[in-house]
Amino acid sequence: MSAIDARGLLKHPLRLVAIGFGSGLVPRAPGTAGTLTAVPLLFVTAVLPLWVYVMLIVGLFGLGVWVCDETTRYLGVHDHPVIVWDEVVGYMLAMVGAPITWPVIVAGFVLFRAFDILKPWPIGWLDRHVTGGFGVMIDDVMAGVYTAAVLQLGIALGW
Repeated sequence: MSAIDARGLLKHPLRLVAIGFGSGLVPRAPGTAGTLTAVPLLFVTAVLPLWVYVMLIVGLFGLGVWVCDETTRYLGVHDHPVIVWDEVVGYMLAMVGAPITWPVIVAGFVLFRAFDILKPWPIGWLDRHVTGGFGVMIDDVMAGVYTAAVLQLGIALGW
């Protein structure tokens, strides 16, 4: 962590978003910290109609492509661990249509982190082959899609 300029990340508005408002700077498990950053955002947006929530995620994804691309270029490293906006958006996507209860929030969190870390196909392939801001974002979006599918299946089966 000493090799990066934390002040340069915190002072620049685009980079500040990319690092999850500072959560990406934690020394251990920055992706987990970034995902935790999404939980309060989830509560704030839970009152939105589903279509508005989905449009918000689309907008947050577009913002993420921009801020992650700029921050990747600034750091000179593709998908540096301090960049966690992809986790924020991926988790928000994971929770689409899910009831906002603590058991579902925790299940979604654990599933999303598992898919993001284990990177089953095509998540791992996307992570290795797609570059730029889109590349930073797309693997976590797929992890969010996988998580949403598992959550919705679990909900449909009555867990």
